[in-house]
Amino acid sequence: MALQHFDTDTTIVAPSTASGGAVAVIRLSGCHSISIADRMFRGSKPLSSAKGYTLHYGDIINEYGEVIDDVVVALFRTPHSYTGDDTVEITIHGSEYITSEVLRIAIHYGAVMALPGEFTRRAFLAGKLDLSRAEAVADIIASDSRWSHTIASTQMRGNYSAKLVSLRSELLRLCSLLELELDFSEEDVEFADRKQLRSMLDNVGREIESLMSSFSLGNILKNGVNVAIIGEPNVGKSTLLNTLIEDDRAMVSDIAGTTRDTIEVTTVIDGIRYRFVDTAGLRDTDDRLEQMGIDRTRRAIERAHIVLHIASSDNVAFEAIEHQPHQHYIRVINKIDLTTSSSFPDSDAVMISAKEGIGIDTLRATLRGVANTTSLDSGSVVVSNMRHYSALDKALSALRNALSAMDNDVPTDLLSEDIRQILHHLGEITGEITSTDILQNIFSKFCIGK
Repeated sequence: MALQHFDTDTTIVAPSTASGGAVAVIRLSGCHSISIADRMFRGSKPLSSAKGYTLHYGDIINEYGEVIDDVVVALFRTPHSYTGDDTVEITIHGSEYITSEVLRIAIHYGAVMALPGEFTRRAFLAGKLDLSRAEAVADIIASDSRWSHTIASTQMRGNYSAKLVSLRSELLRLCSLLELELDFSEEDVEFADRKQLRSMLDNVGREIESLMSSFSLGNILKNGVNVAIIGEPNVGKSTLLNTLIEDDRAMVSDIAGTTRDTIEVTTVIDGIRYRFVDTAGLRDTDDRLEQMGIDRTRRAIERAHIVLHIASSDNVAFEAIEHQPHQHYIRVINKIDLTTSSSFPDSDAVMISAKEGIGIDTLRATLRGVANTTSLDSGSVVVSNMRHYSALDKALSALRNALSAMDNDVPTDLLSEDIRQILHHLGEITGEITSTDILQNIFSKFCIGK
């Protein structure tokens, strides 16, 4: 992306904190941010004469000289700021009126409201962070569990980018040697050792495959685990849901078919978000409404990472359920407090009493085991972004084409083009190769003020 798209003439403003708190922060960024702030701020000295990385106490004054609020202003001078531009952050009291009035005054003096993600977009275009790290900013804001936050934090710190940069640098070196061969094609010389090149491509391929293999876990840790609770009517599905989330969200009764529609509830187990879907009981019925609920049950099964199939201890019969190979299928026998039997035909089933809380910790541990994070630490590189996965998949395809080209002794110029395709797709992840449409799609998902 060329830097001419980086608009330094416009100074943008937006609240960078959510509404409703005791304090709020208004952020100004752009070449006129300090002069605009000076027109609305009265402190011990003008901000224009202050050094960067300094705090200033004073008042916000409107265009009529009226005091709006007493504030603390943080000053960041170019290029040592988040966006690379002069930046002013004004900490105010969290009143909606004060927030809107400070924004109005800044706009009155020449600022414009920032678009969603515009501060981070400017940071990317100014070279303050690459595209994968910019996306991690949004992921951190959206993180709602320990592991989703851990993955986003690792990506924002640059661990992921460093691995990609390392892969690209080696490929660039070898690609440059191949290009050099083309310049001396009449001399019939070989600058890029073919054994070394093949070894490098094999290593890059293994790294890409390793990153791609982490996507399944990364997607779960970032977006949560979908769990469909299924079974015949009146086996205790709704009671189990309420017990797992420790809240009465689903209506419970002894009447079969009470649940006519799916109920979705989320909870966090050991740092991972689980999205439980309580479904209508599976049975043949002539009731049109109940049948609609059963149809939704089957769609919930298709979307689930885990299918939790419940049966009652007084009738341990698990109806055959179609599920995909990638899905985890767990059988659960409920209501064991109502039977004197000590053995059941399905020895692999988890034994519980949802009503009495018996075996619930074992079930939670079984659910938690689906997301195996034992090999991960705070610095582990895990792919959790579908855009990144798609780019890695394309890079791997181009790499296989390069290996095939080497096996078939294709001309150097064609081999070089295959390697350039690998570089292109890896560069799409970090933003070294990108387009306006991609940037617009990514940053439009940010909240305003970030």
